[in-house]
Amino acid sequence: MATTTLPAAGPRLWAPARHRSFRLLWLGQSLSLLGDGFSYVAFSWITLTLTHSTLALGYVLTFQAVPRALLTLVGGSLGDRFSPRTLMAWSSGVRAVLMAGIGLAGLSGSLTAWMLCAAAAGFGTVDAFFQPARVSVLPSIVDSELLTQANALLGTGSRLAAVLGPALGGVVVAVSDAPAAFLVDAVCFALCSLCVSLIAAGPRTAAAPDSPDATLGARIREGIRFTWADPRLRTMLAIDTAVNFCYAGPFTVGFATLARTALHGGSTTLGLLNGALAAGAILGTLTGGTVAGRPRVGLLIAALAGWLAVGMGLLGLLDSAPAAVGTVLAMGFGIGFQGVFGLSWLQRNVPQHVLSRVISVDMVVGYAAAPASLIACGALARTDIRLVFTATAALLALTALAVLTSRATRAMQ
Repeated sequence: MATTTLPAAGPRLWAPARHRSFRLLWLGQSLSLLGDGFSYVAFSWITLTLTHSTLALGYVLTFQAVPRALLTLVGGSLGDRFSPRTLMAWSSGVRAVLMAGIGLAGLSGSLTAWMLCAAAAGFGTVDAFFQPARVSVLPSIVDSELLTQANALLGTGSRLAAVLGPALGGVVVAVSDAPAAFLVDAVCFALCSLCVSLIAAGPRTAAAPDSPDATLGARIREGIRFTWADPRLRTMLAIDTAVNFCYAGPFTVGFATLARTALHGGSTTLGLLNGALAAGAILGTLTGGTVAGRPRVGLLIAALAGWLAVGMGLLGLLDSAPAAVGTVLAMGFGIGFQGVFGLSWLQRNVPQHVLSRVISVDMVVGYAAAPASLIACGALARTDIRLVFTATAALLALTALAVLTSRATRAMQ
């Protein structure tokens, strides 16, 4: 890996921002993710207000999550067939209409629980087209040499939006009403659609031989086959599955239980743990964007798994809130740092005509791993919260060792 100096790091990180289309993509994607945070708070609050039922809230959130998970492969396939920029603009426009409709119905007093379920299902459906496209569009906007820095800036904006979205949504609901949050949400998505539609994307690479006339199902199968046939992608898929499994449960069920029991804290301690994770990820993402050259991504993946294994092991032993917060901050830093290079490697090495499909396969695997992790961690936490972290640490350590045994993965750069 090439060395760098501190004065050169700043200009390198901000290099993609000189391109108008990248600035539009950054703003549009940040607005969309900000809208996601608004919508989560708005859906949750208005459902509880309307029905006074946590079961109804579960239905609404499920109606949103299931279509997103089921249709992400479809979104990835269409992202390779058509323009990702067009899919992003269309998806954001539809979400703006949905949120505006719910907001107006709420203000008029005609909103029902089934209307919320239908809107949530529509939201999840069109979001499945946005998510793969927002990743695969980048190589057509910036040069290959700027992908790392571009992903660092996009990742920072995404993580900030993920933190600010729910917080701002809560403020809007507190000072006005939940329907007003939906209207603000609609404005976010409408502005996102406008920004993305103004992007001047470069020409796409030649499509695969099956692209012009292949059916949707055939294109989805081809994306899965392509991902599985490449040993590097196959290894990354397995690693992502393991890391996602070790991420979802311990960082939700685990944090909540740890804050209440071993750390003898409450919601404040839980907030500090989640804040440390987010802050660490932002710092790691920005630091990754300042690094010159192309580090060996396979070794970074192994290092991240080992780093998280050490962190999880420590969380299973610590009984001090400050020490736990510091540990989580370091873990977040590793997640943000490695994520920049892993995503850039995919965008640089996977042919553009199949990139959206490869990304969608990875996303679907993550969607599947998360609920399994939540259930497993919930079961372990009932016995002993320390089991959650020690078992996760062991799985991550095995993952790191497995990466190091793969020559193809070790050589990835």
